[in-house]
Amino acid sequence: MKVEIFSDVVCPWCYIGHTRFTRAAERYREQGGEVEVRLRPFQLAPDAESLGEPLSTWMERRFGGPDKVRELTGRVTGVAAESGLDLHMDRAVQANSFDAHRLILAATEQGRGERMARRLFRAYFSDGLDIGSRETLARLAAEEGVQVSLDGEDGAEETRAQLDRARELGISGVPLFLFEGKYAVSGAQPEDTLLAALREVASLTGQAPPDQGDTCSV
Repeated sequence: MKVEIFSDVVCPWCYIGHTRFTRAAERYREQGGEVEVRLRPFQLAPDAESLGEPLSTWMERRFGGPDKVRELTGRVTGVAAESGLDLHMDRAVQANSFDAHRLILAATEQGRGERMARRLFRAYFSDGLDIGSRETLARLAAEEGVQVSLDGEDGAEETRAQLDRARELGISGVPLFLFEGKYAVSGAQPEDTLLAALREVASLTGQAPPDQGDTCSV
């Protein structure tokens, strides 16, 4: 089954949703199913500048003061913890994610796309690294064994084309999981919900459903 995940590495719900889907897909594979994942770029703030500014400062301007920011970050941090993710959004550095998406594209071509995305999520939300810095991205790429050059325009045209496709599909919020090009699940859904979606799409598309194990039935 082909599943496209539209997400932005500066979106905490994408981090949570990607983590939950990864676990659901692993359970699906353990039961005999087959899943091919392709990561697709989306930018929540395409005009954002990478100035090394704390995310909290940027959020205060956008959402209306420190109290609102604490409310928003507190909620998402708590939900992330339930999925085993340790977010430190007070460390995060606001950044334009375009070059990070270029890096994920290069990593995908080398069979390391999901690993690279997970590392970028952790770098942004837990480690306080500036993923708008090409020097930082090069260091993270080296950690994951990804060969890439971001100083030129390598991968830029393809990344823009993928961003355009997301807009053409009418996607306005992420994460979004697109199954077989036509069945969509939106949001950081629970792991069991995503596993159920994999099974349902398998049934709808005539793919052999995975063995769900021994059961009692009537």
